[in-house]
Amino acid sequence: ILLGLCLFGLALVAKAEPALLLAEVYRSELDPADYLVSEKLDGIRAIWDGRTLRFRSGNEVKAPAWFLAGLPKRQLDGELWAGRGRFEHLSSVVRKEVPMDEEWREVRYMLFELPDVPGSFENRAEGMRQLVRETGTPWLQAIEQFRVPDRESLKIKLNEIVRAGGEGLMLHKADAPYLTGRSEVLLKLKPYEDAK
Repeated sequence: ILLGLCLFGLALVAKAEPALLLAEVYRSELDPADYLVSEKLDGIRAIWDGRTLRFRSGNEVKAPAWFLAGLPKRQLDGELWAGRGRFEHLSSVVRKEVPMDEEWREVRYMLFELPDVPGSFENRAEGMRQLVRETGTPWLQAIEQFRVPDRESLKIKLNEIVRAGGEGLMLHKADAPYLTGRSEVLLKLKPYEDAK
């Protein structure tokens, strides 16, 4: 019985939800010039610990061996993504117990954080771009980060992304260290959340 309880406990630990940074909703009184901005992808959050790819829930993503072999042996945080407007298709691909190679060829792992790198998010964003260049894996990409000078420019960029089929924007405080939990260092902005 004791062995059974220990094994059950280990199974629970293996599926524990990882500590992640979670976004707050953007409020119009915040200055977007303090943030790096990126498109909010309609993908599925995935965390790579250098050996195993996991969903936000802690459950393992059953990705093909070749997909995982192309990832560096370090911590990564990002989204599995198959393009704008393809969330349902992506979800059916990445949640299969037995991955299908031809379906996974459409999937990209889009980086938006390097949990093991100290310093500011701006430094980590540069680190992500450098890591992608060094790795040379086509399905590993860094989400483009850019700056906007003011609220009006942010609104223009939001409208541009949405017109092109995107979901919205993410704003990550440029000088923020890596944090976990829900925090205003990471904000999401969608059209219906725009508080003028």
